[in-house]
Amino acid sequence: DPYASLNPRMKIGKAIAHPLEIHNIAEENERKELVLDMLEKVGLTPAEKFYNSYPHQLSGGQRQRVVIARAMILKPSFIVADEAVSMIDVSIRTSILELMLRLKNEFNCTYLFITHDLAIAKYISDKIAVMYLGKIVEKSNRKNFFSNPMHPYSKALLSAVPTPKPKVKKKRMIIGEISSAAAVPKGCRFHPRCQYAKEICKKEEPKLIEVEKNHFVACHLCQSS
Repeated sequence: DPYASLNPRMKIGKAIAHPLEIHNIAEENERKELVLDMLEKVGLTPAEKFYNSYPHQLSGGQRQRVVIARAMILKPSFIVADEAVSMIDVSIRTSILELMLRLKNEFNCTYLFITHDLAIAKYISDKIAVMYLGKIVEKSNRKNFFSNPMHPYSKALLSAVPTPKPKVKKKRMIIGEISSAAAVPKGCRFHPRCQYAKEICKKEEPKLIEVEKNHFVACHLCQSS
């Protein structure tokens, strides 16, 4: 959240340099140079101006770039990005995603990108994992997942994606309401909402099994076929 994750009393330069201070990396003057360089990499120029700015002086998109700069300043190999663009305007999401892809390649890092938006997942991901009530139900590379989804929940998610063709009506594939995480159903966690559920689905939790090359599914129906 670019609006809640920045200290309103801390200048942008100080906020980005904070991880360097915590890990005792570089002297103060060198830290400033590292921060200025990172500001330029995320497209916040002139860097000196943004270095001395406060969060309230920046737009939502600019704040998101600051948060990305702060995450990248230590050059991590692995970053968890939880709903990284959900709080910013739709009109600038693509530019932020393009920035993240460019930095991923430049710093040779891996993202665990958590999102509810399948269009964003398709744009930024190499591999897709779908979770339901805390369990991975399907895992595959991007191409296989979007061309051949296998788990009923995955199919339902894709069927819910809006289509540009107004005359095309998609069949609703999920019934009922999601169960509480505090009272997970026995057997397959999705079976109370699955229109294909059989008796085995109510009794045994399916294992995540490779049903075709690099395509894993936790579903009794897929595994039996």
